Amino acid sequence: MSDPYGSIPERTFAALPPAGGRGFAQTWWGQAWLKALEDAALDSEQVKTGRRLARAGTVGAVSVRPGRITAVVMDRDRTSHRADVLLQELSEEQWDRFLDMAVERAGHIAALLDREMPPHLVEDAAAAGVELLPGLGDLEAQCDCGAWDHCGHTAALCYQVARLLDQDPFVLLLLRGRGERELLDELQVRSVPRTETEAPGQEQAYEGVDATEAYADGDILPPLPDTPPVPAEPGLPPSLDTETDPPSGVDPAALEFLAAQAAREAHRLLGEALMAGHEQRSIHAGVTLAQDAVRLASGVPGTSVTDRLAEGSGRDREGLALAVRAWEHGRTAALEVLEDDRPVEAETLARARAALESAWEEDQRPPLRASRNRWTVVGGRTQLRLGTDGRWWPYRKERGRWAPAGSATQDPATALALAEGQE
Repeated sequence: MSDPYGSIPERTFAALPPAGGRGFAQTWWGQAWLKALEDAALDSEQVKTGRRLARAGTVGAVSVRPGRITAVVMDRDRTSHRADVLLQELSEEQWDRFLDMAVERAGHIAALLDREMPPHLVEDAAAAGVELLPGLGDLEAQCDCGAWDHCGHTAALCYQVARLLDQDPFVLLLLRGRGERELLDELQVRSVPRTETEAPGQEQAYEGVDATEAYADGDILPPLPDTPPVPAEPGLPPSLDTETDPPSGVDPAALEFLAAQAAREAHRLLGEALMAGHEQRSIHAGVTLAQDAVRLASGVPGTSVTDRLAEGSGRDREGLALAVRAWEHGRTAALEVLEDDRPVEAETLARARAALESAWEEDQRPPLRASRNRWTVVGGRTQLRLGTDGRWWPYRKERGRWAPAGSATQDPATALALAEGQE
């Protein structure tokens, strides 16, 4: 990849390996990019051809510069075609509005530096009159194969760019007209406070602070200490194994277990709180008593309180073990899918069928038997379950029970590949 901080606002990404069974876009902004392609393409077969070419790894190095992405795509007959996809650059006025908005909300820049594009960044930009993500008809195709609309080559390029956007949303900002280094430099300039009489673009003259006053103020408030690093592991609670008999109704083993779990949870919460962009994350919903029993059992199998936790969760030991696996894959959302056997509303069912239809080529699609929110491979031991948020959860049959096989994905083909990979 070329230097993203160079003077020329252009980046070149090496060809990516074949995508295999994975989806092309895991992030919401990558999926929005593909939606702009799929909704606007006049020929859905060309889109399918492009997805097949991209999945096979036939897209060469991708060049990204303001307003244009370019790559050489190899066709099935081994002929090469130059494909270009154009996207309108933002105007200087739009960039001014975007940068002013970003300076006022420092969390947006922190998220971008973490290679994230939170929805509220896009929403705030839209409120300022700046559309970052492409909409219907915004992706203009050019290819030397002679097609006047999106062909398989330009569609393949769009699918490949979705993978690049997953890794780095600054790719989209470069396509809109600004490179990462240029953006950060402009934001730094705009972040410097100006005096009321200072004109925009005029550097502020600082008069400084009297040294005697600064030294005297230093005795009032000492500097804050550095934030201590998060311990590598949770602390160990004190042992309750003493020679004194416990009071009636007190189980020392259960108390030690609860103390150890409290230390684990505190360690996890502290680590999350110190992560960059934590203030932008949504707050997890509370858990029920049954779900909390599963949480307590997570990560500590075979303890003396396992039977009590299984009873508290409303399960037997084997059922608790399956619930723990679900918890570790996706917490409460995964537990709900494990326990849920619900009918699917008509609109949701239509979207699910469309996703299943487009996830595989027609000759590669496995036969699936649908029952409520579950799709089972006919004659196989794998299953897909649809969550209430539209994500797909992989399952496989073990000893007569359906067991969670991985975390949820937006792409049913990816989810099924996870389940089959565990067999």
